[in-house]
Amino acid sequence: MASRLLSRSRQLYASQVVLPHESAIPARYFSAKSEPELKGDAMLKNIFLDVKKKFETAMGILRKEKITIAPEDPAAVAQYAKVMKTVREKTDLWTESQTIKHAIESETKDIPDARGYLLKLQDMRIKQGLKDELGAEAMMMDALEKIEKELKKPLMRNDKKNMASLMAEFDKINQKLGVRREDLPKYEEQLELKIAKAQLEELKKEAEEAMDTQKKREEFKDEEVPDVKSLDIRNFI
Repeated sequence: MASRLLSRSRQLYASQVVLPHESAIPARYFSAKSEPELKGDAMLKNIFLDVKKKFETAMGILRKEKITIAPEDPAAVAQYAKVMKTVREKTDLWTESQTIKHAIESETKDIPDARGYLLKLQDMRIKQGLKDELGAEAMMMDALEKIEKELKKPLMRNDKKNMASLMAEFDKINQKLGVRREDLPKYEEQLELKIAKAQLEELKKEAEEAMDTQKKREEFKDEEVPDVKSLDIRNFI
């Protein structure tokens, strides 16, 4: 768990920390394409058809790809992560890091000053139960204090010159922490593998519980319980 939180923290702090309004991602979780404005039944119908199409696409992929329920096996975890990535790409769903980025941009788009932005980030982290394992927040606040002390006024996010200075300070912090922007894809890949492993662990737990329940029934008491790794999920879809 700690390593997953660390990966998420790195995604949070190693990216461009204070973003201008114009860089925000549109809030469209299920589709990257804009749709004409619809009302009432027409809107509900389109939503239903869109979700139905994505569900069928996902199921089509899962019926073809072999998933081994073995969270202790790195190869099985990597294969599961690969399948889930294919599902996301084919159905226009977001990755974990894209979801985090969108949440940050949505929550902070109306905050005009850098201090309010950083405090909001801190509040979001606390609400999500994420620990600041890197100690980045305190260093970021110190960097902001330095800039505002020179300005003798609050730093606004539309102040491009001084925001650039703040970003330069953040780059120094990232360098000190050993976090590089160019390594973000690596952090994202590590996070996706951790999520895949956690999901496989949950699948294994549910499968074992189901088999234990089945084993207690009189008609199955003499049946041998199979290893969950031998189960082919495609047979149950």
